[in-house]
Amino acid sequence: MPPPSPAAVLIIDDERAIRRFLRSTLEAQGYAALEAATGAEGLRAVRHHRPALILLDLGLPDRDGLALIPEIRALTDAPLLVLTVRDAETSKVRALDAGADDYVTKPFGAPELLARMRAALRHRVQAQGGRPRIEAGPLAIDLVYRRVMRDGAEVRLAPKEWAILEQLAIHVGRVVTHGHLLRQVWGRDTETEQQYLRVHVRQLRQKLEPDPNRPRFLVTEPGVGYRLLPHEPEPVERGEAGEVA
Repeated sequence: MPPPSPAAVLIIDDERAIRRFLRSTLEAQGYAALEAATGAEGLRAVRHHRPALILLDLGLPDRDGLALIPEIRALTDAPLLVLTVRDAETSKVRALDAGADDYVTKPFGAPELLARMRAALRHRVQAQGGRPRIEAGPLAIDLVYRRVMRDGAEVRLAPKEWAILEQLAIHVGRVVTHGHLLRQVWGRDTETEQQYLRVHVRQLRQKLEPDPNRPRFLVTEPGVGYRLLPHEPEPVERGEAGEVA
């Protein structure tokens, strides 16, 4: 079951043939593949593209991949899978202790890799306190397969729209601050990104809300952030003059 919108997967590997194989495998499953041939290129891609998942080879030309893992971890908590010919137990232990989520030894089959990717994405959601599948009124959000359904019909989201909705769904029912969303989606909190956030939330409401001008599920917490409600809010009772009772 492919994701509905291109989830970016970063491939950090110096072998062009491996990158080509991984790109074709990922794109066949609906992912967007990003490529980096060195550790330095990989770090730049993490900063600029905020990938949903990272595939890392340990044998890079400019530095050892094991030393790169903590640097990646300082930038993102996205699942990181090590792909390498090194099958020694000590290498596996060092990679996992450094912050990798899984370790796949080359050669490997595409079905195994894809299954490990799904497991890593599922574990990330659970580690953040979320559930793999969220329902909010007419919405059904699958955080592992990255699918959004509204009244049984699939909704296609742009990558930034998905990234915002993902954070709201992970923390469903709770307020997610502007700062948290900006850091998770854009990697920084500036006035420019704040304007982009408002635009993307408006676009999300156009796609997900029955009445975008009166949102019932993706609601604003003034001055703080946004909240995804798991159910429609209770109607507010008003007095005769229209004031809140």
